[in-house]
Amino acid sequence: MTPRLLAVCVSGPDLLPLPGRRPDRSGIDKRPVAGRVAVGELGLDGDVQANRKHHGGEGQAVYAFAEEDAGFWAAELDRDLPPGRFGENLRTVGLDLTHAEIGERWRVGTALVEVTAPRTPCATFARFWDVPDLIKRFTARGATGAYLRVLETGDVGAGDEVSVVHRPGHGVTTGLAFRALTTQPYRIPQLEPALAAFPVKAQAKLAGRIARAAART
Repeated sequence: MTPRLLAVCVSGPDLLPLPGRRPDRSGIDKRPVAGRVAVGELGLDGDVQANRKHHGGEGQAVYAFAEEDAGFWAAELDRDLPPGRFGENLRTVGLDLTHAEIGERWRVGTALVEVTAPRTPCATFARFWDVPDLIKRFTARGATGAYLRVLETGDVGAGDEVSVVHRPGHGVTTGLAFRALTTQPYRIPQLEPALAAFPVKAQAKLAGRIARAAART
């Protein structure tokens, strides 16, 4: 199957309320939109990223999640999980996001994007689904989708092909990175070949963790 976009999603009309928290709203509730959507340097036109400390920015401008992984959760939870339900902007099909390499580049519509990091599930995600142990289960599954930076602006639409135009070859996949950053910290040194492709705001912290791990060996 040729990889393609099943849907393009942006924030719904109502942001998810988060009483007692800062920020007190979340843009996790994405909805599919028709037609072409402009892709800017910091994300899709019409999308909202309320918590810019943990979401958004140059290295997390766009979030992609695979239909194949959504199918697993639909069966696991016995519920419909249409595009946007994972807070994703792009629902892909025919593309293994867990084995996408950090620094891998895709041509999608007229935009060029680069894989930068796995998604780390948060309490807002669990609340959105009303599944209290979702973080634990999502972490155990390890198929987190991929954050993307925008290298060339353009536009995208449902049905667009996703062409992998560059693969670094270092083997640092989103799946490996997720395990290193969560349940298998001993693997942190393995991320060094891909360090420059991670979100800029995370690079210094990650470099420090790599250096400390090297000093202990």
